[in-house]
Amino acid sequence: MATYDLIVIGAGALGTFHAYHAAKAGQRVLLLEKDQYPIGATVRNFGQVVPSGLAGRWFDYGRRSLEIYRDIQNQTDLTVRANGSVYIASDTDEWKLANELHDRYNHLGYASELLSKAQCLTKYPTLQADYVVGGLYFPDELSVEPEQMVHRLIAFIQKKYAVDYRPGSAVIDCQSNYSGAIVSLTNRQRFQAGRVIICSGHEVRLLFPEVLADADLVVSKLQMLLVKPVSGITLPGNILTGLSIRRYESFQACPSFSTIPKPEHLAELQRWGIHILFKQAIDGSFIVGDSHEYADATKAEDLGYHTQDYINDLMLAEARRIVTFPLAVEKTWAGFYSQTKAEIFEHDVDENIRIVTGIGGKGMSSGAGYAEASIRQWLGVTA
Repeated sequence: MATYDLIVIGAGALGTFHAYHAAKAGQRVLLLEKDQYPIGATVRNFGQVVPSGLAGRWFDYGRRSLEIYRDIQNQTDLTVRANGSVYIASDTDEWKLANELHDRYNHLGYASELLSKAQCLTKYPTLQADYVVGGLYFPDELSVEPEQMVHRLIAFIQKKYAVDYRPGSAVIDCQSNYSGAIVSLTNRQRFQAGRVIICSGHEVRLLFPEVLADADLVVSKLQMLLVKPVSGITLPGNILTGLSIRRYESFQACPSFSTIPKPEHLAELQRWGIHILFKQAIDGSFIVGDSHEYADATKAEDLGYHTQDYINDLMLAEARRIVTFPLAVEKTWAGFYSQTKAEIFEHDVDENIRIVTGIGGKGMSSGAGYAEASIRQWLGVTA
């Protein structure tokens, strides 16, 4: 039976970055993925690395994540593009919040720049002029190709740090023993390790279901659209909009947030958790979205596997209010992630087995930095 220092269960961004940091610190690591390749939230998102939208320690993890992405990108191509992020304010209330966040980040030494309406339209000429009041730009933020990044990261840690990666390996049991913990697969293979960390995403029924059932986890379902490329149209960086300003944690921490009214024309969009983002892929297509519906993690199937045309139509109507180029939908999909009011679910089954899940929509922006701190704290190792 093969033996390792650490087994990581789940090869999404959170699990893979845990494997990366442990292996970089000299640990012998086995990374197990139940599917033939990751198909969860890690590959179904925008691919925006935007610490600017985070608050508290998650902003700190996000800031560190930018450094980690850049460091790995210097060694191998993760599809990282350093093309910045902008939040476009559509009214005076959103503009006030943008100014307050700019002041806060100036104090923290995190680079940002206020853009006038004219500057926004010059930098982003495809914006509808009557939508734009001003913008808050973050030059150091990144974007990646979500369907490629984690695969390239896995290949990198296999090659450089000899991580043993085994896709198509569904774990059905995990128990501590005299020398650490042992995991068992559906094919009866077993592996031994000093420690096991479970990063199972929104899967709550395979391992320690009784623990996860009491974890106050909810699953969020997000609808997204892929829009066909348009000749001559380029959107530099991550484009976030007024509804993002009204939703993201960093803006909620601004002094004026609690006094900002909710316009009636946004009520139906906010009822479905919609905020509009644009991210152009390397092939010229655009990811547009997204929405948020919620269910208890133990009843995730109540959300359905389909996408609702009504929600897609709401998103497209608002998107067309923001940009001038045609939005011809090529495909739609739903993404799912687990989250908790506690910001993340961290649970030690015992001294050898830890569960980490429920990072919500923060994984791509802060998961790399969080995983580094997690490995240092739990394993007591530093790369």
